[in-house]
Amino acid sequence: MKKVSMGRVTALFTGVMVAATLVAAPITASAKDGDIIRRGDCTVRSDWKLKLSPEDGRIEVEFEVDQNRNGQRWNVQLKRNGNVFWRGSRTTKSPSGSFEVRRLTRNGPGVEKIVARAKNPRTGEVCRGVARFSA
Repeated sequence: MKKVSMGRVTALFTGVMVAATLVAAPITASAKDGDIIRRGDCTVRSDWKLKLSPEDGRIEVEFEVDQNRNGQRWNVQLKRNGNVFWRGSRTTKSPSGSFEVRRLTRNGPGVEKIVARAKNPRTGEVCRGVARFSA
């Protein structure tokens, strides 16, 4: 068995870490400064993404559900600090079988708690995302 020097191991490890950093950098670069992004799984097979962004003194809320199935209706509700500021329904569309809701809400003093919830009435699946925003 060939002996490997500690210097070579360190150099190899450093190279791997630098490469991993360079690969990961574009992923984080896509979010603007001040954006808050949360992701999670729904109760069945779908997943959700909740993004909060500063927008001219308000908060832009983007809530996306990806079910990978077209034509599914979802009832959606957005809350700010426990109060509903938008309610409606969305249907998943091609090509990805997803939907997105974008709305603006007030940005008061202190921390704002945003809760996004979607329910598919046919399957009973629920998606719920929570994020906090402070300007």
